[in-house]
Amino acid sequence: MTNEEWESESTRYLTPRGQGRSDAWTEEAAENNRRGGQRLLAAGMVVPPPEVARALRLPEGEQVVVRRRLILLDGLPVELADSYYPPRIAAGTGLAEPKKVPGGAITLLAGLGHVAGHVEETVTARMPTEVEREALQLGEQEPVILLSRLILSGDDQPMEACVMTMTASDRVLRYRLRLG
Repeated sequence: MTNEEWESESTRYLTPRGQGRSDAWTEEAAENNRRGGQRLLAAGMVVPPPEVARALRLPEGEQVVVRRRLILLDGLPVELADSYYPPRIAAGTGLAEPKKVPGGAITLLAGLGHVAGHVEETVTARMPTEVEREALQLGEQEPVILLSRLILSGDDQPMEACVMTMTASDRVLRYRLRLG
């Protein structure tokens, strides 16, 4: 088998930011003459859904650090993003606090010595729940795209499991495959 590497538009979201740089979403939106932002809905310790516990290789029922955000584009909601972190790397850090993390979570984790080495992403689509429909201001027949991302360290230890529920309208997810 040849050496294959998936390269996606997600790369900027997996790379630590330099000092003083804004988060990746704000920067990407600005490049398109738009205004990106986010509203932190919750941060702290929770028992994650079973699929998240499995992804993080934790026993069901063990608490993790969660950050729940509403992602905005030009002031309108376009995504719900729930990021879950193993307590061994995130408990007691800024990720567990209900405040903005300068440069984003990836930058904070890198500063703690946790650098992304591998990423697994799964994309699905479905109709939204009533809570998602309301938060994203969707109509009755508008579907959502779910992007589930698992970030692993260079030694394949789970660092973050993120579930993003996105509006499907005008959304493009682009992946490129580099061979060799």
